Amino acid sequence: MTSRISIQPKRRLLATAIAFVVSGSAWAAQAPTQSPVTATAASASGATAPAAETCPLGSFICPPRPLSYALCRPNAMLDFYEPWITKDTTLRDTAVTDIHSGIDDGNTSGVKVESPEPDLYHMTGGVRLERADQVMRADDVTYNSDSTAYDARGHVRYQEAGMLVSADHMTGTTTPNQGDADNVRYQLLQSRGNGVAAHAKVMDPQHGRFTMASYSTCDVGSHMWEFRAKTLNLNKETGVGVARNATMRFKNVPFMYLPYFTFPLDDRRKSGFLYPTFGSSSHSGAYLSTPYYLNLAPNYDATIDPRYYSDRGFMLGGEFRYLEPRTNGRVYFEYMAHDKGPDDDISGTSDRDGSTQRYLVQITNSTNLGDGFSLGANINHASDNQYFRDFSNDLYSSAIGLLSSSVYVSKGGKYWSASLGVDDYQNVDAGLPNYVVPYRRWPRATFNFNAPANNWLDVGLDTEAVAFRKIDAAPVSPGVPGQVDGNRLDIAPYLAADFSGSSWFVRPRVEYRYTGYELDSDYQRFNYAQKTPSRSLPIASLDTGLIFDRQTSLFGNGYTQTLEPRLYYLYVPYRNQNNLPLFDTSEMSFDFWQLFSTNRFSGADRQMDANNLTAALTTRLLDDNGVERLSASIGQIHYFSDQRVQASPFTPATTFDKSDYVAQLGIQFNDKWRLNSSYQWNPNKKASPYLDPQGQPFDQGRDTDLATVQIQRRIKGDGIINFSYRYRRNVMEQFDTSVVYPVSERWRALARWVFARRDVLPVTVAGFNGGNPFNTFTYSHRTLDAAVGVEYDSCCVAFRVLGRHYVHDYTRSTANAIMFEVEFKGLGSLNPQSGAYLRRAILGYQ
Repeated sequence: MTSRISIQPKRRLLATAIAFVVSGSAWAAQAPTQSPVTATAASASGATAPAAETCPLGSFICPPRPLSYALCRPNAMLDFYEPWITKDTTLRDTAVTDIHSGIDDGNTSGVKVESPEPDLYHMTGGVRLERADQVMRADDVTYNSDSTAYDARGHVRYQEAGMLVSADHMTGTTTPNQGDADNVRYQLLQSRGNGVAAHAKVMDPQHGRFTMASYSTCDVGSHMWEFRAKTLNLNKETGVGVARNATMRFKNVPFMYLPYFTFPLDDRRKSGFLYPTFGSSSHSGAYLSTPYYLNLAPNYDATIDPRYYSDRGFMLGGEFRYLEPRTNGRVYFEYMAHDKGPDDDISGTSDRDGSTQRYLVQITNSTNLGDGFSLGANINHASDNQYFRDFSNDLYSSAIGLLSSSVYVSKGGKYWSASLGVDDYQNVDAGLPNYVVPYRRWPRATFNFNAPANNWLDVGLDTEAVAFRKIDAAPVSPGVPGQVDGNRLDIAPYLAADFSGSSWFVRPRVEYRYTGYELDSDYQRFNYAQKTPSRSLPIASLDTGLIFDRQTSLFGNGYTQTLEPRLYYLYVPYRNQNNLPLFDTSEMSFDFWQLFSTNRFSGADRQMDANNLTAALTTRLLDDNGVERLSASIGQIHYFSDQRVQASPFTPATTFDKSDYVAQLGIQFNDKWRLNSSYQWNPNKKASPYLDPQGQPFDQGRDTDLATVQIQRRIKGDGIINFSYRYRRNVMEQFDTSVVYPVSERWRALARWVFARRDVLPVTVAGFNGGNPFNTFTYSHRTLDAAVGVEYDSCCVAFRVLGRHYVHDYTRSTANAIMFEVEFKGLGSLNPQSGAYLRRAILGYQ
């Protein structure tokens, strides 16, 4: 039988129940309610924490996996935890304090309260003091209501919404809130921090100090990692813990001494060291990165990242981020004052010019200028075109070949938008000369207008004005158009109508396009005959289609099947454009959507001539929720006249009367697997613009021009298998296989292999920016990219080991890299550098 006493008369007497309870709040260093440790509550109740949402099949890049404690043991709490106690701390001020006795030891004699002196109370008999979320239990409690001093002895246990504490002995006062405890065990419920201490002291409700203490976020009694400190200070106001004279231990084996160390008590940002990254690269040797995070203010922060490369020396990296009401952005830099490594200029394309200073600068900014104006900036610049080959540690940027930069001011209205800015480019492919870089657009202005004239007719205007500049122009060849600087104006007003019903549509469109140029005064040196060439022509199209549907079933499931025939007619008269420069234009790859495009060239420097009719047919299967489970399409263009406009003046007109047959197929009957495929068959026979391996011309046609297959399959929850086959006639034939295989609940194996059966590199005439191939290099049976690694995840530790062999530049030279990353959960944020590569290399990876 138990005893219960409700005490209300004297407010001061309530302090008996909350003496150490109030003081204990300092040790809790409670986290905000938006804690990342979502598994804590579930563990407390015995439930299993939910797994992170799986990235949908077909996603190009999946988001990173959130920090998870799902692998921690259920109910991994100190043994006296009572999950039914309320978590609402706001009830403390008005709640009644209850005193119970005989709860823990079976004592039925009731609570014994003595008052040997005025204002002095002595309670024995397995005392339980409870108020709202606060519970304190002890064998013996003495309290002085005048001095507010208390003394609790014998199996002292305390619980509140944010923490658990047990001790052999607790003493202190409630006014002020101070206390001491011996032989302490503690657990911070919202940050998962737990450990033991020889002695604990509470200075005030916001600050506590442990001596000879340990700390870990692993399960209680099962610490895979922990640090042991001579002193450990917890600060509730800042959410930061400070350890002095600490040793970091893994599996109880010390591996690092830390004279001073800070760590988070909740999910608030804090200054301190982030996890180091170390690995090895073919071009920089072994490297170590030790970033330090600076929490400067709620709306801006910084990271300083000193690094060491065994083959090149010391580097300093840094990042500054800011967030204001009307602007936000990021400034990032890397700088090496003296590179002791060699300039491995194998292809003779290096632009280092003997410099030993290496650097990278990246700036992004988005600003609301007011009155509808906005500023966007994305600036990237490296010291030389060998930089990413030598210093890219993230396994992804090492394969970057071009850095682009842009700054734009834009404004828009209901029916219009306008922008003014610049675009710049830098070659960072170690195997290519700098003249391959696209023209700088310095500056570029656009204005677009689209407004309804009535319910079926739209009036629009697309305009662009650009000044093109080349810093490193290609050498000029006799008789070949060169890379001349100049300005371009492109104006295209149009009328577009839309007549449609539930099962049909007719969409005529009429456009007039004018493109004018003003070339630099030395245009004749670049083999151009006119300083101000221009082109103007009309463009007319008619897009029509029907949509039929019916109910059908497949594999026992009901679907809505559609049948969608479509005809598209395009007319564009021929204009000779050989006298126009090629600033930012190239011929696009032919695919299904090119069947319905008004131009097969990107950019405004070429507008194709056309007298074409496209016929296409599409069928789809839609489930009861309207989700597309199957889509199959096939189409072809019929040419009523030759295609005379070509990118190069040396390329003859295309005389065949039919395009490739183009087919595509997409299937996803469930959430476990997905298939996408495309196929192009060429019914025409023509001379190839390439040469065979023996250097001889040959014909091509009446065969497959392009084929792709991509299969994606979910396995074992978050595992995935990808297989891709890519074929383009006389250009490439590649296999791409990748897998994320869950070996167990804690282990995952990672692998990717890109193998080329044929890999052709066209070499262009040095002075012609239109890309007239006259020779090729062919690589056969070669690995282009291979990566293998393992990931381990547990309750409180995660790590990844990843190795990669890859082609890193245009010359197909290779490099090797290996990286090791580790995370001790709860000691700060991990920034896995290999994550960016894996999310792009393995579709569906998280």
